[in-house]
Amino acid sequence: MNDSKTPVGAADPLSQFGYKQELSRSMSTGDLLIYGLIFMLPIAPWAIFGEVYNLSKGMVPLVYLLGATAMIFTALSYSQMARAFPLAGGVFSYVGRGINPAIGFFAGWLMLLDYLLTPTLLYIMAAESMVGILPGTPRWLWGVLFVVVNAAINLSGVTSLKRMNRVMLVIELAFVAAFIGIAVAGLMGHTLPQAAWSTAPLWNPEHVTPALVASALSIAVLSFLGFDGIATMAEESTGGARSPGRAMVYSLLIIGVLFVAQTWLASLLAGPYAAVPDDRIANFFFEPIRAIAGTGIVNAFFLCNVVAIGIANSLAAQAATSRLVYSMARDRKLPAFLAHVNRRKVPSAAILTVAGISTVLVIAAAGEIGMMSAMVNFGALSAFAVLHLAVMWYYLRKQGSRRWLSHLLLPVIGFVIIAYVLMNAGVMAQITGGIWLVIGIAVFFLQRGGSGGARVEADAAPAAQALAPTGPAG
Repeated sequence: MNDSKTPVGAADPLSQFGYKQELSRSMSTGDLLIYGLIFMLPIAPWAIFGEVYNLSKGMVPLVYLLGATAMIFTALSYSQMARAFPLAGGVFSYVGRGINPAIGFFAGWLMLLDYLLTPTLLYIMAAESMVGILPGTPRWLWGVLFVVVNAAINLSGVTSLKRMNRVMLVIELAFVAAFIGIAVAGLMGHTLPQAAWSTAPLWNPEHVTPALVASALSIAVLSFLGFDGIATMAEESTGGARSPGRAMVYSLLIIGVLFVAQTWLASLLAGPYAAVPDDRIANFFFEPIRAIAGTGIVNAFFLCNVVAIGIANSLAAQAATSRLVYSMARDRKLPAFLAHVNRRKVPSAAILTVAGISTVLVIAAAGEIGMMSAMVNFGALSAFAVLHLAVMWYYLRKQGSRRWLSHLLLPVIGFVIIAYVLMNAGVMAQITGGIWLVIGIAVFFLQRGGSGGARVEADAAPAAQALAPTGPAG
């Protein structure tokens, strides 16, 4: 099938950047918004609630409020660059064209660490949950099964991705609504003796310290990674250059509200703060649901969590990773065969390669959730930091912008927040990130003979488009 649609008035909008339209343009702004929500996962706090509860001294909703606030500055920087360069490479394209192609490669390489490991991390988490549901089954088998299912859906075309996203978003939001109903019923009916209405989970001055904020931000930021994946779908958008930026900002705001609301209610059900024992951390979110609604209902929540992580969330991550790989290969920064697009207008070679890497990592890295989470954080945050610099360099220096709020103050604030979190990253994450950069240097010099990056000037976007007045997302 051919699910391509050509946006009105822009038969080949990529021509100004030296490319031809190869991917299917059929993602509306609403589709991008749904994609971002699925990538960030509306029920993401469920799996890590116990861990964050201990780390934040019971102030889980505060953690997510801080995380959303921190990430909004990065979303705004993404919005600025997505409008100037509506290309599939995301931060690779933005930094490469906003500053120069060499720096763009390393920004893309850092983001690739996040994008390659995120699907694997999700597969491992889903496999762990399946073993909990069906004890004795091999973890690797579940992980590989999720990889194969997602690869098949992504290879079948962007329409299949859109349909799956819509179905999964409805299911996840239905479970969010069910949890809110169960929690309110439990609080109003005094089902749990320790549960009571309180603002302590939102702010408890007895426990708030700079160290706690730094630790909390590191975890919260991981939960919000995914809004940036919208940028990789820019060449499949039908809504114009501003559509991806708007979808990024709006999806981040919506997911922030959902995270804060769910974790506030869950914290209230837990009662006054007391450290959660290790043997209860994994299921701490689900314990009150079982007590209030029964085993059958909580098992449905477990199943929703597994399917959402193993299929919906991983599917979106695999799609974003393949678009980044495709874009870098198209510019000869990765092997050229990875830029192949199949008859359904998806980057099939990149999809299969990402699926293959995920399969190997799922088998080799089962049980290493903590280490992989730290590495994902390091890759994404490092790329975000360079993105903020690209906004300032491109708009202020190259375009002569005098919009100091959008092109200086907000990117500076975003950069400072990201740098603060990076400095507090674990030593293992910093070491592995450094090793990844060394590998990137080797790849860069091996591929430097390619033509990509030279065929289009870094500041090729028309100045009038780049400096046009923006809406709420700009």
